[in-house]
Amino acid sequence: MDFLIRFVQIHETFRKPEIEALALLANVNVEFLFYSESSPYSIVRQKDEASAISLLSRSISSKGIYELWGSGTDYDELHANIVKRTRNKWPQYQSCSFRFEFDAFSGSRTLLEQRAIIESFKYMGFTGPIRMRDAEQTFTIFEEYEYNVPGPKQIYLGRCVGRSSRHAIVDYSLKTRDYINTTSMDSELALLTANITLAAPDKIFYDPFVGTGSFPIACSHFGARTMGSDIDGRMVRGKNGKDIKTSFRQYGLLDRYLDGFISDLTHSPLRRGRWLDGIIGDPPYGVREGLKVLGTKDGSGKEAIFINGKASYLYGSSFTIFSMTDVGRQDKYIPPKKPYSFEAMLEDLLEFSAFMLVDGGRLSLWMPTANDEDVVLGIPAHPCLGLVSVCVQTFNKWSRRLLTYRRLPDSEVKSELSLRQRETARGSNANDLNSFRKRYFEGFKHSAASGDRKEIPAIELKVPLGSDQNTSSYAFLAKRKEMEELKNRAMKKDEELRALESTLAQKNDERKAEIESLKKDLGHERQAWMTTGNE
Repeated sequence: MDFLIRFVQIHETFRKPEIEALALLANVNVEFLFYSESSPYSIVRQKDEASAISLLSRSISSKGIYELWGSGTDYDELHANIVKRTRNKWPQYQSCSFRFEFDAFSGSRTLLEQRAIIESFKYMGFTGPIRMRDAEQTFTIFEEYEYNVPGPKQIYLGRCVGRSSRHAIVDYSLKTRDYINTTSMDSELALLTANITLAAPDKIFYDPFVGTGSFPIACSHFGARTMGSDIDGRMVRGKNGKDIKTSFRQYGLLDRYLDGFISDLTHSPLRRGRWLDGIIGDPPYGVREGLKVLGTKDGSGKEAIFINGKASYLYGSSFTIFSMTDVGRQDKYIPPKKPYSFEAMLEDLLEFSAFMLVDGGRLSLWMPTANDEDVVLGIPAHPCLGLVSVCVQTFNKWSRRLLTYRRLPDSEVKSELSLRQRETARGSNANDLNSFRKRYFEGFKHSAASGDRKEIPAIELKVPLGSDQNTSSYAFLAKRKEMEELKNRAMKKDEELRALESTLAQKNDERKAEIESLKKDLGHERQAWMTTGNE
């Protein structure tokens, strides 16, 4: 059976990876007959209606899924296609309550036009009551327009069979969440990331950069057991009586939150072993402050301070007996930190995931990059991790990519697990260790000496040529080129719109001047008539 998916026209690069991930979770096959990032409508083939409903029931990037009853470039072609496809289905819906609705993209119809079009479907012989609310069957007419073209370029008729979970965006909105900060990921992207990472019941998910818990909350919404850690103890401990558990309690998900702890990725207390089903997170970009990791610059360590025979950093622990005067000592303890390279952090994250994920387990991480014509940051690679998808969120001069990897079974690993010896990062300050941070504060200015477009590898691991990672990297570049072309087309259309607005404004001024001239002429004629009458 063929179905139409009605996507939302935002975060376009996330839509197809999400549907493919949901197909894996629902254990159904999905075949895309038509898909375009420039269109909110996609045609897919499913085994039956139940498969279609299970596919889209937890989708965030779409609104609903419809059994395709017909398609065409005009209404004559649409009606002919409907008769060919669905004539034998009409009797089973003949006495059902029903309603028709319109969904137009980049165009619109007046109410009179909509009514006339709906009346054109009377040949299907539906005799049931028309109900605008709670109808048993909803039929939707989809019209897709080209920009600034009066008629639709494509028309579909679909019978609604299932809705998505897009309402969860409002349910988990940051506007009403009790515990957030300035870096909290918005609910839509957090839920999308959780879907692409295959969050589901009976799975354990871990966020090594937990912050205020946006990703664990999203994963727990879909049934996963979650936990997180952060190098910044203030995020984990909370403030003014509010912490990550406060948000979980707010949404009734506290039983799915295992716990949070203070740690960085290089000093994780988690038992090494392949028992995590998913690792998900938004690593710090090092823009507001340079990246840090536990340790000292010279590697010599720091002398421990003892109070009453106990190390100061242990005070406040639930395992330590202390007096009221000692309360809060642990909260004020600040461990030593040293500068950390952004590339080294990505490398550590991939290596950690390779050792912790079960077969088929997924890693989803966000990575920033500049929107330069001459520089493309390479996608990190690891021989034990296969790149599944690359989703892009574009800002003004920079973008961030959601990279999703799958832990390969050992039998599919094409290279040995051991990594090459990491080169010592040159530099001692944040800008030297993070090229993205440096270019961010430089305003992403084009370097005159850069010459031709080049690709800067983020991580160089032992990955054989021709591997999935290489292919995916080229696929990303092709996708980026396509996005740039779409952007240029949009800019051109915007220029045409501005020119049209200017022409209309000019004609409006001319019309006003003509009206004023007519008023003056009429005034003169009236005055002349009155003068003649008096004589």
